[in-house]
Amino acid sequence: MSSPQFDLSDPSDPSDPSDQSEMHTFATISALRSFLAPHRAAGASIGFVPTMGALHEGHLSLVRRAKAECGIAVVSIFVNPAQFGPKEDLARYPRDLAGDSRLCESVGVDALFAPDASEIYPEGFCTWVSQDDDTARRLEGECRPGHFRGVLTVCLKLFNVVQPHRAYFGQKDYQQALMVRRMARQLGLPMEVVISPTVREPDGLAMSSRNRYLDPAARRQAACLASALERARGAVAAGERDAALLADLIRSEILAGGPCEIDYIAIADPDTLAPVDTLRGPTVALLAVRIAGTRLIDNMMLEP
Repeated sequence: MSSPQFDLSDPSDPSDPSDQSEMHTFATISALRSFLAPHRAAGASIGFVPTMGALHEGHLSLVRRAKAECGIAVVSIFVNPAQFGPKEDLARYPRDLAGDSRLCESVGVDALFAPDASEIYPEGFCTWVSQDDDTARRLEGECRPGHFRGVLTVCLKLFNVVQPHRAYFGQKDYQQALMVRRMARQLGLPMEVVISPTVREPDGLAMSSRNRYLDPAARRQAACLASALERARGAVAAGERDAALLADLIRSEILAGGPCEIDYIAIADPDTLAPVDTLRGPTVALLAVRIAGTRLIDNMMLEP
């Protein structure tokens, strides 16, 4: 992929592109741009992993891929207030910058960007990115109004700051990855959005920063989400094509695991998230479930 055609770096504080022996941490946009500018000028490919911190192996797998495929790996840690609703978990979202920094350094991150909210949303900020169609309004869009406006806005701002050749996301957040990739294509961003497979715990639970909220009993129960999806995948492999029956199969498996609240179970088109009645090609099963007050999401491709 060719280098981005926009370059807003500050050349007043250049960094030596040959100095990659340690991770550099930045809190301001100008400092990060100054660090990246000489690397970009030298022709380095930049891979970017945006995160909200509380890092786990899922994040680290993205960083390893970025490091393997690009010359420079950049990670951002920013708990984005714009994507949390008024009754959501912004205040208690897990934060461990020191621990996250050590993990980033252990996998070869070149630049860690950890800004304050005022750096991303300065006083008077009023420019937002949204997608206004059925795909955006479905599932997470319906359950969490305003969520994707915050996600897309912060992603676009971070993309403009880092100017990556590739940005890496996990399939666990399927709808988010779909919408970010669509934003990049529709706005003509000179970069590729790479979506990597979900990384799971040994019992199948999709890795998530919010798994830290689960007590031991809830953690054991949460394994039912992956087993429910696997059961649906097995039914498809055995010949089942009725989407309603597959959704009921997933629901019954989850409810058998213990008390919970199901926000949605969807059997949908993988590109538009429109519900399907009958599986005639690759289809995605998506779910959002609250266990002991913790909201967990997961998905799995169903291949007839």
